[in-house]
Amino acid sequence: MRTASAAILLATLLASPASPGHVVYPPAPRGNQVDDFHGTSVADPYRWLEDSDSPAAVGWIKAESELTNRYLEALPGRDRIRARLAALMQSGRAGVPWREGNHVFYLATREGQAQPVLYMEDDSNAAPAVFFDPNLISPDGSLAIGDFVVSPDARLLCYAMSEGGSDVVEIHVRDTATGQDTDDVVPGLNACWTRDSRGFFYARSIRSDSEGAARTGVGAFYHRLGEPAESDRRIRQWGAQVSWLYFMTSEDGRYALMVTEGTVGEMYSIDLGDPQKPDVTAAPVELLAGTNASHTPLDWVGNTLYVRTTHDAPRTRIVAIDLSAAADAAPRTIVPESKDVVVDAVITGERLVVHYLSDVHSVLRLYTLDGKAKGEIALPGLGAVGWPLGARPSTPELFFSFESPLSPPAIFRCDVKSRRTTVFKPARGAFDAARYETRQVFYASKDGTRVPMFITAAKKLKRDGSHPVFITAYGGYGATMEPRYSPDIPLWLEMGGIYVLANIRGGGEYGEEWHHAGMLEKKQTSFDDFIAAAEYLVKQKYTTPGKIAIYGHSNGGLLMGAVLTQRPDLFGAVVANAGHYDMLRYHRFTSGAAWTTEYGSPDDSTAFRYLRAYSPLHNVREGTCYPPTLLLAADHDDRVVPAHAYKFAATLQAAQSCDAPVLLRIAVNASHSYASRDEMLSEHTDMWSFIRASLGLSP
Repeated sequence: MRTASAAILLATLLASPASPGHVVYPPAPRGNQVDDFHGTSVADPYRWLEDSDSPAAVGWIKAESELTNRYLEALPGRDRIRARLAALMQSGRAGVPWREGNHVFYLATREGQAQPVLYMEDDSNAAPAVFFDPNLISPDGSLAIGDFVVSPDARLLCYAMSEGGSDVVEIHVRDTATGQDTDDVVPGLNACWTRDSRGFFYARSIRSDSEGAARTGVGAFYHRLGEPAESDRRIRQWGAQVSWLYFMTSEDGRYALMVTEGTVGEMYSIDLGDPQKPDVTAAPVELLAGTNASHTPLDWVGNTLYVRTTHDAPRTRIVAIDLSAAADAAPRTIVPESKDVVVDAVITGERLVVHYLSDVHSVLRLYTLDGKAKGEIALPGLGAVGWPLGARPSTPELFFSFESPLSPPAIFRCDVKSRRTTVFKPARGAFDAARYETRQVFYASKDGTRVPMFITAAKKLKRDGSHPVFITAYGGYGATMEPRYSPDIPLWLEMGGIYVLANIRGGGEYGEEWHHAGMLEKKQTSFDDFIAAAEYLVKQKYTTPGKIAIYGHSNGGLLMGAVLTQRPDLFGAVVANAGHYDMLRYHRFTSGAAWTTEYGSPDDSTAFRYLRAYSPLHNVREGTCYPPTLLLAADHDDRVVPAHAYKFAATLQAAQSCDAPVLLRIAVNASHSYASRDEMLSEHTDMWSFIRASLGLSP
């Protein structure tokens, strides 16, 4: 097998060109694997690529990487794109602060740093101090370090660390006085301290022994400092249908909450009793049980817990629960559902601050704790408030970020009593936005549904069909795609492009109704919405099909694969990142089983039929001219395993009937949602160089 692998690589290096044009792909032998799905035979000729450590797969992957690197490095204008991106990415940004006692903590990235640094400020207006710098542990960013949780007494810090940002994570504990780590190392994530600062709750994946096998469950644990992780108390465990869980504790330390993610939300309250001697053995009590909805806690005021919930409110309402009545408590509506969607809410200074999406742009409204409206907090314009909002019930202070496609994030501090807002950390960016504007339009999808879309372009743009367009979307899991800033936007605008965000169904832009309209058997609706967005831009003479580039990540990568195979004539370039392309086997890898609530399981005969109908891998047609396609994957992605991209790349390359390239790029020491700053710069340089060349733009 070693000889075969070497032959694959040698054939590629000898046959493939060093510049764009006709591409000769590495040989990919077709196996004879055929599966039976409810009486339907489905071939899977590249099943061998699922074993990415086998000699044959290693040789093929290496050859693909060599081919892709040679192709991309030969593209003209690449160095200029990299230099401009580096300048835009190095402008720095700060995260939303949070308070612990008299200290305010926040993350900020400075020029040349691979990862953000944790800073601390106190109320004396002294200069901010570095509280923890992960770059001292991993200067190149190959170890992803984050999820910082400061203990209530500010003496200790929990941080999470993983190789290449994989989902296999360890929690470490640092003594902030000595700057040294303790012996506490816990396999998990989402640490949450009890008020005594002597231990923390956390979530731990339950996996089988084999590496890369599907996760079998998630457990809730409590770790007492100084004790081995093996003796940690297991509070509760869920099966693979729960993708993750997190914890919260009340500001006074009496209560803790466990909240699950990935299925219909479950929420459990734990009465810890004395905050300085918390009873972590107390039995969890489920709240809002059987309501078939998702629940997100805001905070506590005394014994009252405030929660935003979709129960009987697809666009979300806010309720209050009297915890002294425990499971017998009936929720009391505080802020009822409205036409706008609640995406976040906090309690600060005896006020509820509610972040709404009104036609996908942010609005901040104030209410009393019993639900009386108290006006709005003025925002700088049409754009997006970031998540999370930073607040504590004990102070009237609100921290929030605000950004737009033309404005990098700035951090604001607001006194909710006076509604006076000041800039805490200004936006920083090397970009003159005066020549450009963002407009929101609405277009009709295939079934006539009105879908919103943001278009960022030069002012007074002439609609003559000549402009290159970049369209992105997500459309899944009820996640919202708001009009936010990215360094890619000014780069693309300066190249003469139009940047478009389509708010397709499957997302949460209009609440759970919008989500449900693009999931399970209705998933095709998401693809129809995206295709209709591209057709609208052509009809309105912004562009022509050969000048449209499209991009999506994760569920958005699935979107790219689906529209690529359904409408290859409509796009000039496709970049799909970390997509799940094999919808008949996705549930067999790592956390994939938890996604069946979004997509349906191919083990069910009804779901199999609609999954097979759009699964990108199974809808590639031989003899088709597919547009230039760049598939992005990460070597440490254990959420959407890169085998999806390997099999899809081999299938597309075998079917391609024209000279348009189909390339596979694999990020090193990166994962599903993490890459070092250098790797991110390299990946985006490759992506934009590929798009520029594919659309025939001048370098």
